[in-house]
Amino acid sequence: MNKKTQKWVATAALGTLAMTALAGCSGNKEETSKPEESANATATAATGAAAEKPLDISIMLPIFKTNFPKDDGPVVSEIEKLTNTNIHLEWVPNASYGDKFNITLASTKLPEIIYVPGSKDPSFVNAVRSGAFWEVGPYLKDYPNLSQANEVIMNNSSIDGKNYGIYRGRALGRNGIVYRKDWLDAVGLEQPKTIDDFYNMLKAFKEKDPDKNGKNDTYGMVLVKWTGGWASAFDTIKLWFGAPNKWGVVDGKLVPEHQTPEYLEALKFMKKLYDEKLINQDFAVFDSAKWVDPVVNGQAGVIVDVTDTANRIEDKIHAALAKDGKDDPNAQYMSNMIGVTGADGQLKALPTSGFAGLLAIPKTTVKTEEELKRVLKFLDQMNEPELTTLAGYGIEGKHYTLDGEALVPSKDAALLESEVEGLNQMLPFIPEDRGLKVKQTPLRQQTTNIQKEAEQYIVANPAEPFISDVYSQKGQQLDNIINDARIKFIVGQTDEAGLMAAFETWKKSGGDDLVKEMNELYAASAK
Repeated sequence: MNKKTQKWVATAALGTLAMTALAGCSGNKEETSKPEESANATATAATGAAAEKPLDISIMLPIFKTNFPKDDGPVVSEIEKLTNTNIHLEWVPNASYGDKFNITLASTKLPEIIYVPGSKDPSFVNAVRSGAFWEVGPYLKDYPNLSQANEVIMNNSSIDGKNYGIYRGRALGRNGIVYRKDWLDAVGLEQPKTIDDFYNMLKAFKEKDPDKNGKNDTYGMVLVKWTGGWASAFDTIKLWFGAPNKWGVVDGKLVPEHQTPEYLEALKFMKKLYDEKLINQDFAVFDSAKWVDPVVNGQAGVIVDVTDTANRIEDKIHAALAKDGKDDPNAQYMSNMIGVTGADGQLKALPTSGFAGLLAIPKTTVKTEEELKRVLKFLDQMNEPELTTLAGYGIEGKHYTLDGEALVPSKDAALLESEVEGLNQMLPFIPEDRGLKVKQTPLRQQTTNIQKEAEQYIVANPAEPFISDVYSQKGQQLDNIINDARIKFIVGQTDEAGLMAAFETWKKSGGDDLVKEMNELYAASAK
């Protein structure tokens, strides 16, 4: 190992504080291995691998920016040195990743590792059942990090009880409300506790000039066209009205959420927000790559998303103000919360599945068991503290500095975007995030605390582990029927009768068959 690498390994093994990073953050947990042991293990592995031919590995990942790290960039090059690989990154804009994923699956040329947005996506399930991907579960015991994968998350990410990818671990209680704290203070309100409070906050953000610029140029909440964007906000909000999480249990039977009266009440609330212009009127076409921009730029005050989004927005606001010489580094502009109570007085939180997509390995590209083991070795190595830090924050002295044991990212946003951001998309975080952590501001500590607290309020999806043949074949069509209908209802292009007609179309298009099959799976699981 050269001197540069030795310095990196020694430095990167220092941290133990908490990190959340763009689309690659995970639940904050205590480190389970000593940093010096991990560093020595990686150093030994790197030395031993020197005699082995570097692994050529192509990885297809989503990107949320217009710029992204290149194959020959300094961070990618350092990862290659530590893992004995030659890496080619195939970046795909997140907004179009689903389409590109399906096109790639249908092609004969796949990368060695492909990010799978959802383990239950019909196209992926069909590919798995046709033998296109390696079943990785039986191999994980041979790797020091991957062998510690969470059994619950393994079950949630499985297909027919088997695992066809390495899950990317995430905090279970990660969803909630992110809002401009400075705006809430400016309009004289306290953190909302009820649905009415939440509505009043959005209304005040539109009507009471929260940025005090004397202009009518703000609104309450920003939503985006990506279903996982606007619909994830709705998925949180509907729980406040008593709707289930995807599937509910009524009289011992599974019932799809949209067939409950509480779901309709939640949609009516969303329509009210739209009609009163408390949410952006272009949400159905708004680019997800620009999701946080309205909050950073002082146009909108709320995002219902993962609560660590508050940290990212806070950093961006500080950076923008610092550029103009107006920043108060001690000021807190953002805050977050689990949610609000509904009519039943209960606080409810939308859980994650414990993972955000899979890193799957196609058999058409990785053809032998020996090749598979090398790819798994690479993914196992990416969980080592120094490699996790490297992919998450870059190189010390260039992309971040150290304040004691805390990591302080560079304020050069363009540098980070072009050399670092997005690389964390290939981090599994198994058994947990053990890399260096950013300095714990009050907001970051708050985020850590509420994500842990939220676990006691989550509303589980009772059908989470089930794989449906009907959904694998017709899931996209069925989802589109519901998604199109509720958007049209919210924006006033159809009324309640039209919404109910769409729900009937859903039933006739395979929805009834789906309900029947899911209930059969549910009954079988209870035996």
